[in-house]
Amino acid sequence: MNRLPAPFGSRIDRSRRIRFTFEGKPFEGYEGDSIASALAASGQWVLSRSFKYHRPRGILSMTGADANALVQLPSEPNAAAERTPISEGLRVSAQNVNGSLERDRDAVMDRFGRFLPVGFYYRTFMGPRRDSWLKFWEPMIRRKAGLGVVDTKAPHRHFNKTHLHCEVLVVGAGPAGLSAAIAAAEAGADVVLCDENPEIGGALSYGRYDPALLSGLSSRLAALPNLKLLTGTVCNGWYEDNWLPLIQGDRLHRTRAREVILATGAIEQPAVFRNNDLPGIMLGGAAQRLIRHYGVRPGQSAVVLAANDDGYRTALDLLDAGLSVVELVDPRPAGEAGPLEAELRGKGVAIRKGATVEAAEGTPGNRHLARVRVGGSWIACDLLAVSIGSAPAWQLPCQAGGKVGYDAATQTMTITLPKGPVHLAGAVAGADDLEDAIADGQRAAAAALSRLGHAIADQPPAVAPKAARPRYAQPIVADPKGRDFVDFDEDLQVKDLQNATKDGYREIELVKRFTTVGMGPSQGRHSALATARIVAEATGRTVGEIGITTARPPVGPETLGVLAGHHEVLERRTALHARHVALNAAMKPVGAWWRPYYYGNASSAEEAVREEILAVRTGIGLLDVSTLGKLEIRGPDAGEFLDRLYTMAHANQPVGRVRYCLMLNEMGSVIDDGVAYRMAEDQFYVTATTGAVARVYADMLFWNAEWRLKVDVLNLTGAFSGLNVTGPKARQVLQALESDIDFSRDAFPYLSGREGVVAGVPVRVMRIGFTGELSYELHCPSSLAPALWDAVMAAGRPHGLRPYGLEASRILRLEKGHILIGQDTDAITTPDELGFGWAVSKKKPFFVGKRSIEMRARLGQTRKLVGLQFSAGARNILGESCLVLRDGAPVGQITSVGYSPSLGRHIALAYVHVDDQAEGSRVTVKCRNGELVEAPVVAHAFFDPTNARQEI
Repeated sequence: MNRLPAPFGSRIDRSRRIRFTFEGKPFEGYEGDSIASALAASGQWVLSRSFKYHRPRGILSMTGADANALVQLPSEPNAAAERTPISEGLRVSAQNVNGSLERDRDAVMDRFGRFLPVGFYYRTFMGPRRDSWLKFWEPMIRRKAGLGVVDTKAPHRHFNKTHLHCEVLVVGAGPAGLSAAIAAAEAGADVVLCDENPEIGGALSYGRYDPALLSGLSSRLAALPNLKLLTGTVCNGWYEDNWLPLIQGDRLHRTRAREVILATGAIEQPAVFRNNDLPGIMLGGAAQRLIRHYGVRPGQSAVVLAANDDGYRTALDLLDAGLSVVELVDPRPAGEAGPLEAELRGKGVAIRKGATVEAAEGTPGNRHLARVRVGGSWIACDLLAVSIGSAPAWQLPCQAGGKVGYDAATQTMTITLPKGPVHLAGAVAGADDLEDAIADGQRAAAAALSRLGHAIADQPPAVAPKAARPRYAQPIVADPKGRDFVDFDEDLQVKDLQNATKDGYREIELVKRFTTVGMGPSQGRHSALATARIVAEATGRTVGEIGITTARPPVGPETLGVLAGHHEVLERRTALHARHVALNAAMKPVGAWWRPYYYGNASSAEEAVREEILAVRTGIGLLDVSTLGKLEIRGPDAGEFLDRLYTMAHANQPVGRVRYCLMLNEMGSVIDDGVAYRMAEDQFYVTATTGAVARVYADMLFWNAEWRLKVDVLNLTGAFSGLNVTGPKARQVLQALESDIDFSRDAFPYLSGREGVVAGVPVRVMRIGFTGELSYELHCPSSLAPALWDAVMAAGRPHGLRPYGLEASRILRLEKGHILIGQDTDAITTPDELGFGWAVSKKKPFFVGKRSIEMRARLGQTRKLVGLQFSAGARNILGESCLVLRDGAPVGQITSVGYSPSLGRHIALAYVHVDDQAEGSRVTVKCRNGELVEAPVVAHAFFDPTNARQEI
């Protein structure tokens, strides 16, 4: 009933009809229609109910930047009806409704607003009756709080991530953004231009401008192969070093740009008066978008509230669409008539100056606008188009370090950015006149090109906006009857904000948190400026002194699927994976790696693990340690580099020796450990834990760039594989292999390393003892690892060699009290808490974290990692994370626990109070069933505490 004929409707394809339902009723639209435009074309103006009072709400901006038009889709809540396209068979329903959209039972809340003053929840749920109140009210509040329903059985969608790199990223394809992108690309820069709309042009695509201008810009754009255009793409944040997420549907472009130009435009602001939220009251830009983009008549009889030229253009567009413009109301004082005013008067439109809309009234149930009051008299209409001003889109600029100010002379918000790789252009920079915006885009491009070193033919002059006269700033006075909404998302009225200041909340950040203004889906886009004016008036300060609340990313909503990206699970397999499978190993994922948990056909996993542990303790075992991080540090400063990174001394480490490595972060917390084998004066081979190698490698590269030492860091984790040959018979097995390495005790002592060939495979061998037994780690190129595995298995067969898996390895190290990074440590663990003071050099003047652990030591220590031993045959065995208590209060927790076949009892590592660290102390542990168990503290090394077995 409201559909306009062509050429109106640039986004729709009239040859393709789409059928869908809303609230169970059938509707029809065209391909390209949004949910809101298709419903409006059919006369359905009520789209949702408001959050607090359940008032009918409809189209406000047609930009998807407010909560008025959020709807529920079958598998997605909070979908923006103004931006979400319709599709065949789509089922759409309203949100925040109790009953039906037309007959919402909770609409009665609108009558009881005075009993729900701002901050009532803070007052109600505080004090001595808090618990009893919560028991009664919490379930009810939770039922009312949601704005949508999550479908946990929603069908799978494919999400994707890409990486984009460019010299210049331009955000916003309006007049300023187009001119900036074209100027930068024509100068030879690699440019990416993105815009959230399905077409370029911004206001040029729906406003009353010469279409030849957009056509010319489009032609120039299409002729530039070095300019990548991304439409339907939201730039959802600015992060350090010009990293910006660009979300295009279900694809996330992770973008890094050398220079960024923000041409994000300005945000139209609604007017504040009684019942300003009625369906049928919309921003002027929304009316223009309905007409130009979708071919929808926004009403039949209109009043236009215009305090700028955009409002006059809106009135002319309404006339072109066949509406009756009853009156244009201009709150500015009478002055010299401009060409737009003269054109409107020539078309018979009455223009009233120095007046404003004071209130509105709706049809029964407030389902649509019926009339507005101007100058004390009522005017019948079904559309009020509001164009009273705008605020610069401050979110992205502020995230990039910009500061929001207020120019009292022109009554406008301003944004200033520090000099750097981010530039503003167009309306966001105050240049909202069309010619000024285009020129400002060229100026921003020139500034970016200059920083990039591109030659610039003509440096454009700085833009002095033509609209230097003061702009209209609406006086905001609370209506005695209320319902003059400042924040439509949260149903906040003028009096709510005024009362917040009376309660002592004078700062804008506190007002936000007390009233929730700006905390809804629109994030203050339509309320921040009005709120600042209200608070300024109420506290006797200027709007500039009040400011606006902090803008943080994301700029708009983003699905968890977009953030997660691909659903495919990353899998890594060692070069020996096929050997494990052939040996009937129970494979389990450990992070991305698949590793053997245990081997064989034992009656139970526990039995298989016990047999593997005993094989290592009594004979010989073989473990695939290929997942360990392997890093090669080369260069004349290699020793100095490791000295700075790790806590022990490595610059004086002899060639051929292996030394333990402990790495801290700048806070002094333990983040990794491993060993360093010095292969030559200028070469180290360093291992890292499986889970931390990526971070360790990244840290090494970072510090290498920071310190500028003569060092090269090479990550060999995937290129090299590792085998751990361990047990009392390990030397015998290796000596049985053809090798040029002397494995005798004297020639190859503990904590030594050797290079050579074993069974025809080049290897790097380190004699270290994670299991507490005689052990050798053999590292070789991954392509040769299967051959080396087969040779060791064959040589070990006469000695009873048995491969063992992760669980046996975990228990073997637990019997020796060896820690696992990330399991026995947390984000704040220090070396002293682990009892690792021996691993921290007292002589080195510096290493990462040194100053922090010294400062933390002066604060005193409250906990210590110790061993706990439980009596043999104990039935109630604790699990990891069970609490350690002291005088009934938690002081620590179990970090590792397991059954030791070597000792015949359960053992554990746990954090206890520092006063209970002495061997023989007894501590209390709370089991998962609530039972309290006492256990004695023992030394870390439960098994072979003198280390005699690993040094034979």
